Amino acid sequence: MSVRHDQSRPADRRVRVQGRPVDSYPALAPEAERGSVRRITVVGEEVLSRPCQEVTEFGTPELSALIDDMFLTMQVADGAGLAANQVGVGLRLFVYDCPDDDGIRHVGHIVNPVLELPAPGGRRLVDDSEGCLSVPGATMTVPRTDRAVVRGLDKDGNPVLVEGTGYFARCLQHETDHLFGHTYLDRLSKRDRKDALRQMEDRREGVFAQRAAKAALLGG
Repeated sequence: MSVRHDQSRPADRRVRVQGRPVDSYPALAPEAERGSVRRITVVGEEVLSRPCQEVTEFGTPELSALIDDMFLTMQVADGAGLAANQVGVGLRLFVYDCPDDDGIRHVGHIVNPVLELPAPGGRRLVDDSEGCLSVPGATMTVPRTDRAVVRGLDKDGNPVLVEGTGYFARCLQHETDHLFGHTYLDRLSKRDRKDALRQMEDRREGVFAQRAAKAALLGG
């Protein structure tokens, strides 16, 4: 998921890491400091349209390296979230570095996530602009619930519970969709989907150039 242009990642005391508050946190997540940039898949590639497989091995160097790489790749692309199939790996895993509507920054990763939405009487649908790193340059209005909970595991197999409101709830829903083989384009009308794909064709080369410049700056 792409981040709003008016949002940044300052070093801030209002941060929750893996769902828990911390006193302070750097602007660039430690995982990104260790990672390498991977190519982001683009809508139309098969890996984005098939359900991902559950992670069965935890605490491995390979899983840790994948998460580190995903964090840096997300940072280079100015993303708020990134699913594993967006770097060509068909596993149920996503990372995030995303603000909510109260200005709290949420950072972490979730393996084998299960999304829980409030009952219809306890939630509100919000129409807001949404983009995707795998649909470079396009943004469209997508309805999402204003609250979401995701339960899963961390890279060592420990339980994780993350609650999101506002923009962060949108991010959790967007990334979970990816793991079922869906992008936000699947939630659009045929007309809006065509509009989004036209936006992508017009803007993708500029987006790729920006990513390459940022990767060079960060040493990725």
